[in-house]
Amino acid sequence: MVFISTKVIKGKKRYYLERSVRLVSGKIKKYSLYLPDTNTETIEKSREILNKKVEQNMLKNTCEYYTKNCVFTEENIQKIETIKWNYKKLLQKLTPKQYQDIIDRFTINFTYESNAIEGNSLTLKDVTMILQENKAGGNKNLREVYETLNTRKALEFLFYNDIKITEKSICELHEVLVKETDVKTGYKKFPNFLLGRTIKTVPPEKVSEEMQKLLAWYHENKTMHPLQKAAQFHALFEKIHPFEDGNGRVGRILLNAILRKHGYMPLIIRKTQRVAYFSALQAADREHYETLYRFLLEKYKKTYEHFFEIYMKYI
Repeated sequence: MVFISTKVIKGKKRYYLERSVRLVSGKIKKYSLYLPDTNTETIEKSREILNKKVEQNMLKNTCEYYTKNCVFTEENIQKIETIKWNYKKLLQKLTPKQYQDIIDRFTINFTYESNAIEGNSLTLKDVTMILQENKAGGNKNLREVYETLNTRKALEFLFYNDIKITEKSICELHEVLVKETDVKTGYKKFPNFLLGRTIKTVPPEKVSEEMQKLLAWYHENKTMHPLQKAAQFHALFEKIHPFEDGNGRVGRILLNAILRKHGYMPLIIRKTQRVAYFSALQAADREHYETLYRFLLEKYKKTYEHFFEIYMKYI
């Protein structure tokens, strides 16, 4: 929020345009710009200058704060943060109706792609009809229809920040995603396996303990970039595979919940990238996370370019 403050210096009243922002470290920093006069044109021009100054300094501060590595280099972090700022500016320009439209479009695309990765046979047209018209033409598999409707409900929680990174919230998210699909809720009671991967999942009796360790790791890592943290959390969660079924769909929504918690846009993993996605997760099973980092960094950029950026042209 930009506001005008008044100071009296040597008996003369002076005006300043000011804006306070919360840095990534949690500290509050105030930026100030002198106003030679208070006419509308001067204020608007000064507002643009001040906002640009804030954006540049926030970008620099963020790049300095987060730990660097071979993937999350200063250059890549700058690219991610620039996308974050553009996404934030887009949201500020949207009317409530436009915001709902972008949520609806994202929901259709994400639901189709995420469920298709798990083998759901519904087409994009089927998903659109189910979500927009509440109709399922032909003899559609009822479980697949419910998976589609359930994902929409879960994404409503995502976009309105109702998904917390806690055991309770994760279990509630799972309940939403498997409703009416005959999948048992709560942590798994029998061992399960990872499709296309050789590593063993955590046995049922150790799931709660490992989930608590994962959540402690998540909350303790303050200087890891949120996209890197989301990627590693996703890999570790899938390795635990805490539920009887639905782990992949839960994991991809949690990945986006972490991004949104830190002000970043959600991303979409396409079904056409399924092999590369599972290969990246398999590398992460061996604690070689760089492949997954690169994969999700690319998906983040592509989601912005092919989904959100198009709105910038018309707003």
